[in-house]
Amino acid sequence: MAWGLPSAASLARLCQKLNRLKPLEDTMMETSLRRCLSTLDLALLGIGGMVGSGLYVLTGTVAKELAGPAVIISFAVAAVASLLAALCYAEFGARVPRTGSAYMFTYVSMGEVWAFLIGWNVLLEYMIGGAAVARAWSGYLDSIFSHHIRNFTETHVGVWQVPFLARYPDFLAAGILLIAAAFVSCGARVSSWLNHIFSALSLGVIVFIVILGFVLAQPRNWSTQEGGFAPFGFSGILAGTATCFYAFVGFDVIAASSEEARNPKRAVPMAIAISLSLVAGAYILVSMVLTLMVPWHSLDPESALADAFYRRGYGWAGFIVAVGSICAMNTVLLSNLFSLPRIIYAMAADGLFFQVFAHVHPKTQVPVVAIVVFGSLTAVLALILDLEALVQFLSIGTLLAYTFVAASIITLRFQRAPASGSPPALASPGPPSKQYESFSDRLQLVGATQAEAPEPGQLKLAWRPYLPFLSARCGSGASVTWALGGLMVSAIGLNCVLLFGDSPLRLPRWCSAFLLVLCSLAFLCSLLVLSAHQQQPGQDTFQIPWVPLTPALSILLNICLMLKLNYMTWLRFAIWMLAGLGVYFGYGIRHSKENVEDPPGSGSTRYVVFPSGSLEETVETVQPPDQASSGPPPSADSPSPGSSG
Repeated sequence: MAWGLPSAASLARLCQKLNRLKPLEDTMMETSLRRCLSTLDLALLGIGGMVGSGLYVLTGTVAKELAGPAVIISFAVAAVASLLAALCYAEFGARVPRTGSAYMFTYVSMGEVWAFLIGWNVLLEYMIGGAAVARAWSGYLDSIFSHHIRNFTETHVGVWQVPFLARYPDFLAAGILLIAAAFVSCGARVSSWLNHIFSALSLGVIVFIVILGFVLAQPRNWSTQEGGFAPFGFSGILAGTATCFYAFVGFDVIAASSEEARNPKRAVPMAIAISLSLVAGAYILVSMVLTLMVPWHSLDPESALADAFYRRGYGWAGFIVAVGSICAMNTVLLSNLFSLPRIIYAMAADGLFFQVFAHVHPKTQVPVVAIVVFGSLTAVLALILDLEALVQFLSIGTLLAYTFVAASIITLRFQRAPASGSPPALASPGPPSKQYESFSDRLQLVGATQAEAPEPGQLKLAWRPYLPFLSARCGSGASVTWALGGLMVSAIGLNCVLLFGDSPLRLPRWCSAFLLVLCSLAFLCSLLVLSAHQQQPGQDTFQIPWVPLTPALSILLNICLMLKLNYMTWLRFAIWMLAGLGVYFGYGIRHSKENVEDPPGSGSTRYVVFPSGSLEETVETVQPPDQASSGPPPSADSPSPGSSG
């Protein structure tokens, strides 16, 4: 081997570290956070995370520019698409009741490096999201006072002409963030009650808008004289759906708060279902009354609702709409600042991020250091950055997290559950050795037949005659891994052909049709192979129906939406990912708590039973190859070949 090149053994150890899993049993341990949130608290947190300024701005924008009155169909389809991702979060939140949301879900199923990168992207998503909402809050308040705040700042501070920086420093937005961070640092109960107040006011304003809107409704605004119900056709409805999908981003705050829920197994799925249903209903009803009050083509995209009431002679209602908009933005701001430190806390508690952020205040029982540091960083972003250039960056982080959570559901369903009371085996590229811990297990081994029920990850008995190569050549779980990889690749290829086949690739029609059929067959075959394998038995917590179909559809949709983002978004994403890899390899991989579980160079002793003609099985100690040949001889207490089980 050439001098300076890493050996095969060191590369294998590195790959093992990158893909090591957090044991699922460790996620059930006691928490240092306070379990004080009820189902209602979690549901209102989810509503607060989804109902923001989008209800007051996005509805008018999509109706006027993309879909017309058919915006209600766009919101309905977007709600169903969001439900696919929400179901994945609901199952994980109930089964893995730990803070960290997508980061934790990926850690227990996909591997450490993937979990870190997901957490790293979600961290930036919450920071930019909080800063963007704070800037929208200050801009809305500034418009109420005829832009006196902006004019005062530009006069006394000056105007910046620097790329990626704001035109002027937004001290109001930074101040709003610092005040919100101060409230969040007071504890989960304080944050929850504050969210209750703003959410109740926001929901009250929505009810007022819907009731008064139906009173003022004029069905002729949907008539053909005004352009009809769907003036932009089916393509406009699809374009509106892609935009409306982001209105439902925010339900993951419920999963991120599961460690502070009193009964997460029941509360998390119920809260996600309640919040998503109410928010979907609110968006659909508000869009309906908006397009019925005034013709869709005359809407003001920047303040559609307030302008609609003003044009119908109800100017006083515009003030109520403004109050509702500010309350809604407050709930989104609290939701972002509530989730952000908990993601950081989860990563720091696992050793993948700096340990100081795992400190929990003994009185408030919240990660106060993470709140102070990252709340201040978010305030700095809101103060100086031009967030319009970074808004699309929010989309790619969210969609990537949704994709990995859906893939994690498939992986977790086909994983073999570790034996109770035994340490979980580390993930390895080869087929794992089956362990038998009790007398009954050994008895089953002696009398095993081909009719024995397969374990999770193994081919079902009914499919073995038709897919013998999967059962003969692939170990338990190996074919599932390959099928999941094929599912992801075929989903990417299918979306690329659909989105880029005509432009910019300019493929011939026959070539596009051939690739479309090929990728579709690969996607369906991957689904078929996954369905042919045994899943884990039913749990006592919420589980997604129709696995692997439901998460596969979520993956397909998320990849489609990611590919629609522009190249600058992907460039910024690549730069941020490289920075994250630097943090992981510089700190996380060396300080991971899983290093304590499996210190380098130490081999854990495992007892593997080899079948024989009687119950006197042969039990031998399995050690890593580098220790098996050069390690010390077994002690007197160690089992040796020939000893009875």
